[in-house]
Amino acid sequence: MEIRGIRRECLDTLRAVGKSQHPNEFVAVLRETDGIIEEFDLAPGTVVTQQSAGFSMSMMPLGIRSAGSAHSHPNGVLSPSNADLQFFGRLGKYHFIFGPPYGKDDWRVFRRDGTPTELEVIE
Repeated sequence: MEIRGIRRECLDTLRAVGKSQHPNEFVAVLRETDGIIEEFDLAPGTVVTQQSAGFSMSMMPLGIRSAGSAHSHPNGVLSPSNADLQFFGRLGKYHFIFGPPYGKDDWRVFRRDGTPTELEVIE
């Protein structure tokens, strides 16, 4: 199914998680329902530092259909790193990056190849 957008509440919660974890990164797996990203999972066993966040895909519950990922860049660079691009290719179509100060405009979304894109924010 094609993703049409992300629910505002989900986006706001992801921004809040980024802010609460700062100065460390966070990472989440996005889930969609009927083409709208509405929920996310924080994987068990996630390892976070100020420069990275990672987890083993084998730790995700079975049956999760991923729409993509969300993570933070505490350094404020809102573009994917080489490591991000490798990760994006393994997990869904859309990937959000959040950065300080984690306000309403402090995020970007990318396709799995790193191309910037836009998704509608659905109220």
